[in-house]
Amino acid sequence: MADPGWKSAHISEIRPLVYEEEPGEAEWKPVRVHFGIRSFGTNAYVGHQAGGEVIGAHTETDESGTRHEELYYVAAGHATFTVDGEEVEAPAGTFVYVPGPDANRGAVAREPETTVLCFGGTPGEAFAVSPWERKYDPDAG
Repeated sequence: MADPGWKSAHISEIRPLVYEEEPGEAEWKPVRVHFGIRSFGTNAYVGHQAGGEVIGAHTETDESGTRHEELYYVAAGHATFTVDGEEVEAPAGTFVYVPGPDANRGAVAREPETTVLCFGGTPGEAFAVSPWERKYDPDAG
């Protein structure tokens, strides 16, 4: 059978990568790496415990070496995002858009198995793998 040119996977089929060895930390599902996506950044995070961090607090300038805007989508569960000190309740089905790369953002799972998808890129630029993610992607070069 010829390669159909498309792929599909359930989130449980995407092997998690560990970037911090902290008990209770969210599981990072490297969606972009799994599919070999080169045109945009995307990941998923699964917070297994209520009260645990699902998206670590960060900016898209200090640690990442990028200037990404990010769109988060809560696919399952419920998260509380904190963006520059303001809390945003985000039950399943909620989008949270953070255009400012200097904005500090993060999220805590309010229910077990809270799953958040993240999409990001730098406006006006072709996508490039961030220096932070490059060490986890053997094909990033």
